[in-house]
Amino acid sequence: MKPPPKHWPRLSVSLYYADARTSIAWLCDAFGFESRLVVDAEDGRVAHSELTFGEAIVMVGESGKDGLSPRIAGGATAGVFIYVDDADAHCARAVQKGATITRELKTTDYGADYWCDRGYGCTDPEGHVWYFAHRVR
Repeated sequence: MKPPPKHWPRLSVSLYYADARTSIAWLCDAFGFESRLVVDAEDGRVAHSELTFGEAIVMVGESGKDGLSPRIAGGATAGVFIYVDDADAHCARAVQKGATITRELKTTDYGADYWCDRGYGCTDPEGHVWYFAHRVR
């Protein structure tokens, strides 16, 4: 299997928003993403963007033929899971910035043969579902 391009993980995700520019700013502020690239379309909308969180990349674009914001589609169709350093602090920041908690912060232990994570679930202002956790064991 050939490696992915330099500075790209093997898996990345594309999310679509009714207002991509505002959503990019919110994702950086509330969840701690860093904006690596924003490409403007001729009409002023976002044609393409790349947000990073460690080695993860989330591409954010405008709702349209490639995909829809959950706000426009009538609900989310998938969720994004990301490991963070401290789920408690991350949750507090996200809530303070306006995320809606859908799964309360808790520690889930799958037993000695598996793992134990602490995390939470939330939605962003347009309804995308997010899960954040840190590994306990």
